[in-house]
Formats: sequence, structure tokens, C-alpha cells
Amino acid sequence: MADDQLVEDNKAAGVVSGTNDSSKHAANGDTPTQGPSGTVDADGPASKRRKVDYEETEGESQQAQSKDRIRGCAPVKAEYLISSEAQPKIVDDDAAEASIATGDAVNGKSDPRDGDGKNGKKRKKQGGQNQNRNYGHFEDALRLCNSVTYTNEFSPKSCKFGERCNLCHDIRKYLKEGRRGDLETLDGKCPVFEKYGRCTSGWKCRFVQSHSKEVDHDDGRKELILLQNSESLEVDQDPDARPGIVNVVTSDTKWDLARRKVKFEKSEPYIKWLEKDTDLTKKFFNRKKKEGDDQADADATEELRAQFVDPPLKPSEKRKIYFGKETPVLAPLTTQGNLPFRRLCVELGAQITYSEMAMGMPLVQGQKGEWALMKCHESEAASPRFTPESGATVKGYDNSKDLKFGAQISGNQPWVAMKATEALTRFLPHLRVVDLNCGCPIDLVYQTGAGSALLDTPSKLEKIIRGMNVVSGEVPITAKLRTGVRDGKPTADRLIERLAFGGHDTRDRLGAPGCAAITLHGRSRQQRYTKSANWSYIAECAALIKTYKGKKDQLADTAMETDESTQANTADGKVYFIGNGDCYSHVDYFDHIDKSGVDTVMIARGALVKPWLFEEIEKGQYLDKSASERLGYVEKFVRYGLEAWGSDELGLGFTRRFLLEWLSFTHRYVPVGLLEHLPPSLNDRPPRYRGRNDLETLLASDNYKDWLKISEMFLGPAHPSFKFQPKHKSNSYEIEAEG
Repeated sequence: MADDQLVEDNKAAGVVSGTNDSSKHAANGDTPTQGPSGTVDADGPASKRRKVDYEETEGESQQAQSKDRIRGCAPVKAEYLISSEAQPKIVDDDAAEASIATGDAVNGKSDPRDGDGKNGKKRKKQGGQNQNRNYGHFEDALRLCNSVTYTNEFSPKSCKFGERCNLCHDIRKYLKEGRRGDLETLDGKCPVFEKYGRCTSGWKCRFVQSHSKEVDHDDGRKELILLQNSESLEVDQDPDARPGIVNVVTSDTKWDLARRKVKFEKSEPYIKWLEKDTDLTKKFFNRKKKEGDDQADADATEELRAQFVDPPLKPSEKRKIYFGKETPVLAPLTTQGNLPFRRLCVELGAQITYSEMAMGMPLVQGQKGEWALMKCHESEAASPRFTPESGATVKGYDNSKDLKFGAQISGNQPWVAMKATEALTRFLPHLRVVDLNCGCPIDLVYQTGAGSALLDTPSKLEKIIRGMNVVSGEVPITAKLRTGVRDGKPTADRLIERLAFGGHDTRDRLGAPGCAAITLHGRSRQQRYTKSANWSYIAECAALIKTYKGKKDQLADTAMETDESTQANTADGKVYFIGNGDCYSHVDYFDHIDKSGVDTVMIARGALVKPWLFEEIEKGQYLDKSASERLGYVEKFVRYGLEAWGSDELGLGFTRRFLLEWLSFTHRYVPVGLLEHLPPSLNDRPPRYRGRNDLETLLASDNYKDWLKISEMFLGPAHPSFKFQPKHKSNSYEIEAEG
């Protein structure tokens, strides 16, 4: 059936409402609370009580579900079934944080999933036949020189290469022979020009006819001119600048970083102090005790202790931040967590967003690709929703100065993370926090000592957080952890205490590291997605954090009491604690907050499958989105992609590629109106079923050719050289996903 026919059929079908009173959940998150059962020892540890309470309540809710429900299979109503058997679980959810593949037109970097494993041996494949993922090329046949791209035909700028330039300077030739014809999708109108009154792609735009015309001059000549709203700004010299996009770092700044011309005035003196302090610490703890001469040993120890000096810099007072029940968080997601997707999620109710994980060293080296990850939409620079309960905020918190967007980085050494943090906070004006990734499990990151490798090096992790806090100015520092590296051996509880107070060898001398918030993904590095997230362990850690207020009061009596202005900027003197893993409905969201004791929940895969999850959380009920509404979100993503990456051939290619990556998750959504039982489970796979109309069936297809068909509804036919290979057909080496 033709694409336009699908849309018309769906419109005729109308919107099928699937919400009812039984599917509603109080918007404020109120849920039935568990009364005293007498099964828990009132004198037991808080963490143990929290764990038992969570497991008992969770068990009761599971028993309340229908016995007909099959584990791992979505309970689709019989009238929609084509086959009663669940489809094989061929999608690797560790690909939620996919990476750039070999031959990628973006920068040609190899896919980290194809990297060598331990001892130089390649990791075992999990299926698939493609050796790498290649997106082909999507460029014009003739490359138009920038000296004429943004100007009228008779008013070109001077080309700095002169006669040596081998690019096209003839606009008419380019329009006739050098590009594919104008698109007729989106009503044939350039979405960038329609919104901003100018198009940043100039003559390269695939909708150029909608903002250009030919004019006749008195001398009989005809000139092609670009239309531009008289109120719009002039085209910026920096090609990275786009209307509505902020945190754009200039090319000059990136060049200065690459040539080592940027002075890190905070990091460099602190790094020198840290090196000396580390050497002294080694000498202090590795000293040999002199037998039979206690006085001489005491004198030597005191002499070493006297050599310790205070750091050269003191952390600046941090901007106060807030996490609460009304601030659901969108997780940092490599590839899928791109700017257009984050913008869509913010529009649907996400209150906190993060950049894709950026590698610390490339940031310090000024690499363009890594700094591009720091761009955000102006909607992310707005303040988050703020309706806190009594006592939930901190003194001095100003919501008007808070914003949604934060950056996440990885680093394997303190000096790398510190310099990256100083660069970010110096050159990015719109930054809520800088988050340190301590959970990425991929070998490429883990084997360098970054990501989840930091879970096994608590001393180094503390040094990194402490150093980042010193150089970050007013921007708070946060961390994201996993439960541990290995199954059955969680370490997050000990790490959380260290991040809150510092190690036993440093807390009296240096105070707390200054971590303002901690996110815990309820899975180990080894576990990946073989099991559900461990929310009972998250509840344990949340209970421990609640006991830290009393512990902090005890530590406050020490001679080296920490300056409150430089530490965690949170309620009751504690760090904020965010849980992460398997949240797929507003019921999951509020249950995790109420039963686990977290301040809020970070959402990843749930948002990829249904981004309106944030809207469900805000409204406190399931939303049975019609196929036409869901297709409308696809159109919004396309429009946002063209605004972010351009409406030229290259921008269309990027938009199509990232749209297809997103569609590889959205097809897993089963409308709630088709389900026998609620709540839906993120880990359930549906049997083969038909939708309520042809468009809904198309959106449920797991055939990537149907995803291409959906993309062509808005982006027209793909470039002849464009390629797309879905993840489940490529080597499914496990990659980081954030829940």
C-alpha cells in the first residue's frame, strides 16, 4: 500500500482510546503503602529493612498479576494475534548506546564493538553476519564551494583558494547536475526556513525552491537569489552554528585546544599537587616500621605527615541543583541520545537531559566530533519543573538559574577528567552538571581504565571526582555507577559512601570529594541485560544514603570540617540519589521512587521505545497513542534533525540514519489498547500481531526495510549510496546501555 494511503487509512480509523480509570496512577505518585507486617526486625539495619520491604511489596504486586501471563512474552489480546509464540529475542539491548561503525560517513572511526577483548582475543559473537555497520555515503555529485553557497548568484564571496579551488562555483550547474532534485515531502517547504526565516544550508538545501527565486534586472540579466526574512539574523561564519542550538564551541577554540594553546589555569597546578600528594601517600602507607624503636618510628611517621600540604585551589561555591519526583531524567545514550531525540523528549516532559558520553581525551585535544556532542537545543537550557515537597530543596536553590542539560564524560586518569571538565565549564555557557561515567562496560573503554573499570579503583575514582570538583567553577559534579563489575559482588554501596565523605585516609585532611548526585544503574558490568535491574539493591543504597545525615553530623566535629559551600548542594546535607533500570511506565516510575527511596528515576530504553513515557509520568496514566500520533513524533524528529544537521544532502543522510536507529527501538512498542494485562514490561517481546490499522501494523514491523519506508515518508528516497544495517543483523558485541 502506498505511504500516503497508509496515513489516510489511519486518519479514517481515528484515535482508539485505551485509557480508563483503572490505568490511572495519581500524578503525585501516591501509591498504597505497606503497613507494619511484623516480619522485619525493627532494630535491623535501615538498608536491610528497605531491601525486605521492597522485595515483599514487589512480590505482592507480581502475585496480583494474572496467572495467564507468560514471562518474557507481551500479553497481546487474542483478536490481534497472528502467532501466539513470542518472537525470538534478537535485539541486543546493550546496543542502546551504540557506537560509530567502520566506514561511517561521520568520521570513519571503527566500531568499538569490534575491538579486541581480553588478552588480545576477540570477543565471541552473539550472532549476525555483518562484519561491521556501514552507512555508505550521502553527498552531492558536485561539491558546491562555500564562497557561493550562502550568497546570491551575482554576489559571491571571495574564494580563499582562488583558481586552485576544485569545487563548483556555478550555482546553475550545481542545481542542474550536481544534486538530486528538490523534495516534495513536508509540503515541499524547508522546515528550517519556515521556522527561522533563513536556511543554514543555502543553495545546498533539498528544499531550496521554497526559499529562492529568479529575478530580472534592468539590464536583462536573470539572477538566482536566496530569500531571507528581513528580521532574521545573518548567516553565521561558523558552519557549526544553527538557529536554536546552543553550546556551540567555535572552530578557533577547538584549534587552540588541538595546538595546546589553551592554558588550564586550574587543572595544571592541582595536577602537580596531586602527583606530589600521591607520592607522599605511597611513602606513608608503604613505610617500614622500625622494630624495637617505637619513638623513632613515631618520629618518622610524624615527619612524613608534616610533608602533606593543602591543595593549591579550593572548590568554588556550586550552583544549587534539584532532583525530585517531578523531574524524570533522560539517560545519556550514545547515538540514540542525539540532540533531536532529546529535544523531542523534553517536549514530551523530560526534565533533565544529558549529552551522549564524550571521551575526555578527545575533548582536551579539541576534536570536532566530541565537542559536537555538547550541543543542545535552547529548550534544554530552560529551567526544569519545580514543585517540591516541604524540606526537599536546599537553601539558596534558584530554579530560574537551573537548567535541564548536563554533560557526561569518561576519563581513565584524574588529569584527563580534570582538564576535560575545566574546558567544558569554560567554553559551554549552558551546563547544569558534569557527570562522570563509571558504568560503561564496553571493552574499548573498560580496558583503558575508564567507565566501569573505575568501580574497581575507588581511590582513583575519588581523586577524579575531587579534582573535577575543584576545577568546575560553579558547575556541580555528579557520577553514574553500576552495581559493580562482577555478578554477585556489588561494590556500589562502598563507593557511594566514599563519594559522599571521602576515603578514610583523606576525609579528615581534605574533606568530602563534593559529589552532588549519584546515579546507580541496577546491573553489573558482567550482567549486562541477561537479568532485570536489581532495584532491591538500589533500595539498599538509598537507605544507606538516608543514614548519612547522622554520620555527617558526627564528622562535622573534626578539626578539618569541610566548607559547606563547596560540597553537595542538596537537601539535608546529603547527595541526591537517582535509580536507573527497566522503567517503562508511570507505574514503574512512581513505584521505584516510593518503594526504593530514590529521589528520581533515570530512563533510557523505556524512552527509546516510547518517548511519551515522560508525558505518562506527568499525567499519571497510560496513554494509548494512535498510529497517527506516533507517526507525528517521527515527523517531529525529522524536522528537528534537519534543523540540527542541515537540510542539505548530508543533513538528510544524518537525519535518516539516526531516525532508523531510533525506529529499531520504537517498533518494539505494543499499544496498551492491545494488551491483556498491565503494566507492560520492557523486557517482554511481543508475539506476531496485527495492529488496529495498517499504519499501526507498519510501525510494529521489525523489518528494517519497513523502517526505510517510514523514513521515506518525510525524507524522500534514500541516496543511492546510503546503506543501513540494523544492529540485530550486525555483530552484536555487547555495548553500554543505561537502563
